[in-house]
Amino acid sequence: MSWKSFPKVELHLHLEGAADPAFVQGLAAEKSIDIRDIFDENGAYKYEGFNEFLKVYEAATLALNRPEDFKRLTQSVLENLAEHNVVYAEAFVSPDFCGGRDLGAWREYLEAMQEAHVDGVTLKGIVTCIRHFGPDKARETAQCAAETAGDWVVGFGMGGAEDIGTAGDFSYAFDVAREAGLRLTSHAGEWGGAQSVWDTINDLKVERIGHGVHAINDPKLVDYLAETGIVLEVNPGSNVALGVYPSLAEHPIAKLREAGVKVTVSTDDPPFFHTTMTREFEQLEQIFGWGVDDFKQLNQTALEAAFCDSATKKLIAKRLDMS
Repeated sequence: MSWKSFPKVELHLHLEGAADPAFVQGLAAEKSIDIRDIFDENGAYKYEGFNEFLKVYEAATLALNRPEDFKRLTQSVLENLAEHNVVYAEAFVSPDFCGGRDLGAWREYLEAMQEAHVDGVTLKGIVTCIRHFGPDKARETAQCAAETAGDWVVGFGMGGAEDIGTAGDFSYAFDVAREAGLRLTSHAGEWGGAQSVWDTINDLKVERIGHGVHAINDPKLVDYLAETGIVLEVNPGSNVALGVYPSLAEHPIAKLREAGVKVTVSTDDPPFFHTTMTREFEQLEQIFGWGVDDFKQLNQTALEAAFCDSATKKLIAKRLDMS
């Protein structure tokens, strides 16, 4: 069956990484910014491997240098979400790319993002520090998050290269966010192995893990995740596109779920990986035989793990027809 009209919840979506290549090319042309090298002859993003992906990602953000750009970006992302009936999403957004972590500038960017609107889609923000930018910049990012925590900014997290430093290096930033009442997640276990998941849980005290798929290599960790209910924000299409796993058939999402680990499904940076939430569902049906009951359970897990308030969850539950 087609899953396009099936309502969905997405918890792991990078706002800048959701920018369509044509949108970025158009912005760059408007501003005479030459980033032609990051696109292939068909206009798609061009990279090989994770490190080059990060460079292309950051190059694409050069075209996004005004609050108005982020309003247009957010509007485009909301429209794409609506096309695939994603009724609720949480987007990672980085003050590093929104005024260089200057609090005044960040407030302007944040206000612009919130002006975007599409009926039937609710978007919330998770302020995200960039691991390979280092712990000092992460502290500044956390301060931006703490000062703007509220209805739209509901969480704090960390993305970027997992092999830079240790999770503990960023504990101060996460403490600042926690004290401001923000909910916490962090990328781990995508490239760093099962130990990186342990370190992130122990040192940063998060309640969700971005990716986390290499937890499958540590049975004790799998048991711990199942027992504690820490949720994995899994991005199967991303993992296959970047070579974390050679194919979806070899991806551990089904094994993790069968072991009692709470998993959700997201697209990560959809245009980079040529995916959508509809495609993710279709692939999971094709490879693992998942159907309506499975996807309803994924939605329920995602809704329970969402960082929004209870009133918003009630609204989303109605959209999912799960209230």
